Amino acid sequence: MQLFALGLNHHTAPLSIREQVAFRPERLVQALADLVQAKPVKEAAILSTCNRTELYFATQQPQYAADWFAEYHRVALKDISPYLYTFPQRDAIRHVFRVASGLDSMVIGEPQILGQMKDAVRQAEEAGTLGATMHKLFQRTFSVAKEVRSTTAIGANIVSMAAAAVHLSERIFERVGDQKVLFVGAGEMIELCAAHFGGAKPRRLTIANRTQSRAEDLAARFGGDVIRLDQVGEALAGYDIVVSCTGSPLPIIGLGMVERALKVRRHRPMVMVDLAVPRDIEAEVVGLDDVFLYTVDDLAQVVDSGLESRQAAVVEAETIIDERVDGFLHWLDSRDTVPTIRALRSHADELRRAELERAMRLLSRGDDPQKVLEVLSHGLTNKFMHAPTRFLNDAEGDQRGDSAELVQRIFNLHTDH
Repeated sequence: MQLFALGLNHHTAPLSIREQVAFRPERLVQALADLVQAKPVKEAAILSTCNRTELYFATQQPQYAADWFAEYHRVALKDISPYLYTFPQRDAIRHVFRVASGLDSMVIGEPQILGQMKDAVRQAEEAGTLGATMHKLFQRTFSVAKEVRSTTAIGANIVSMAAAAVHLSERIFERVGDQKVLFVGAGEMIELCAAHFGGAKPRRLTIANRTQSRAEDLAARFGGDVIRLDQVGEALAGYDIVVSCTGSPLPIIGLGMVERALKVRRHRPMVMVDLAVPRDIEAEVVGLDDVFLYTVDDLAQVVDSGLESRQAAVVEAETIIDERVDGFLHWLDSRDTVPTIRALRSHADELRRAELERAMRLLSRGDDPQKVLEVLSHGLTNKFMHAPTRFLNDAEGDQRGDSAELVQRIFNLHTDH
């Protein structure tokens, strides 16, 4: 059974493709169960974020995972194949280590992906799709990510997606502090954005979320207020900046809703930042004259600016990762010998017990203990040496030299020539 990674990300696929194959969080556990149940895939985890959707799995038939992936999302495999990558074992392990360490992110070194991967592992554990191999893989993954972040400058001066959203807003409005900001959603990304925008002290900060209590908690932290999600349409005109990131499978803010808001605003400009995959804001909104709509792909142009300063750290991180990949592969290889080691120890223990029982019988009938020990030691020696001696005697022709060398290595023998 081999490890594989299959998926697509912001390097290989545009947002319009990524949003077609994103997994809804509430369906992820069931999707994992479906992937693994009575199928060639034995172990699996799924990482689905705004920038990537990836399957990590163990199988002998990797093509099955690609077929399942396309079928689950009801897309033709031929339509997404140009964007898909499949990494075999060594490359898959290296890829997982790089992703967790932030080396494959839109923002090099960003820390959020590590938390997202930990969430993916928790969901796989909940689904019961992690076996010993992948459990060990993710243990090592988190250890490698910690080592990279603690021993290199990979996270120094990081430009986060949230900071990029503020930067884009400042391109349109000279001061964010003079604007009213609406956040749609209340997840981790919105929390980060609220922290960044909150630092600019906007005139008003509002949270709209499906779960009212979560919105209230977040608003309280940043001195904001709360509206219901179904009030966004009627309230939209009152906000200059809108940042949205929910798990909705369909857009929450439609073209008509924005058009009506612009009329009320008398065409004063609006900045809209859509960080969701699938998108929360209809793509057609970008065509409106007074709206500046940015998606996660647009943010890439902002966050790339800090890449050069982190190149030295990237080289260091890659070196660490390559070494840890070799270490994990060694662990995987060693697992192949475990059944043989167990069988060898079991066989040796059977021989030991047989000779011990014989010695106990001799002692119980009154034999000299010293002679009994001699018999015990000779018996153990003869039985332990029987198999390798027979192996050497049965070797023929060219096999004799190889057999002798193998036995010498096993028993660490040094022969005189």
